[in-house]
Amino acid sequence: MRGRPMGMRKSAVLLISAVLLAGCSGTDEAAPPPASSPVAKPATPTPTPTPTPTHRKLKPGAKGPDVEELQRRLKQLHYDPGKIDGKYGPSTQMAVWAFQAVNRMKQKGTLGTSFWEALADPEEPRPMAKKREKDRVDVDLKRQYLVVYKDGAPRLITHISSGSGELFCTEDRGCRYATTSTGDFRTGRRFSGWETSPLGRLYNPIYFNGGIAFHGALSVPRDPASHGCVRMPMHIAEYFPDLLGANVPVHVRRPR
Repeated sequence: MRGRPMGMRKSAVLLISAVLLAGCSGTDEAAPPPASSPVAKPATPTPTPTPTPTHRKLKPGAKGPDVEELQRRLKQLHYDPGKIDGKYGPSTQMAVWAFQAVNRMKQKGTLGTSFWEALADPEEPRPMAKKREKDRVDVDLKRQYLVVYKDGAPRLITHISSGSGELFCTEDRGCRYATTSTGDFRTGRRFSGWETSPLGRLYNPIYFNGGIAFHGALSVPRDPASHGCVRMPMHIAEYFPDLLGANVPVHVRRPR
């Protein structure tokens, strides 16, 4: 049998080589996956800021829900504003005075932002004496408020009006200054209802220093105005004798 021409042999070799190469690098083999694109993270929503509660400015004579909220908060903090009725009357005003005094605030007629902030985060009354009996009364003559403590905690904080410091005269006792003496005393004699004294009428008086008493009065101004007794609002004097027992320590001071 005659052999194939040399040209045909070379063509066959080239064809076989091409087939073998196609078996290693041909398109039949799966191509590597393309590099994955970075996945975008979902945007974090911006938190909505909690709105700060706002209250309208209040002053005596105001009415409405803000006044009722004020009264409820004062009551919660043991300042007695009287009836919770949404009316900013004299009883609420005296409770506000006491709160401002304890928190060392100016006793402004209009309650604004600073007052509402203090009402949300109030200060505790400062003790008047080193000896701090669990049941006692602390009287601050400089800031005109008293605190009744029961079991070591404030049970009542109220505005008062103490001795004016002015000179006055009576027929039987001559002339003297209207002062409320500082010191440590104890509650003693008491009277139910109106008692008439040489210097005026006292409602539900509880005496703690001779003729000096805690008592209700029809007039309890912001400043000291009495002959020496400690005046308090009438709505508080109604139940004050039930709150304050006999022989209870009373600390009267004029702190800085």
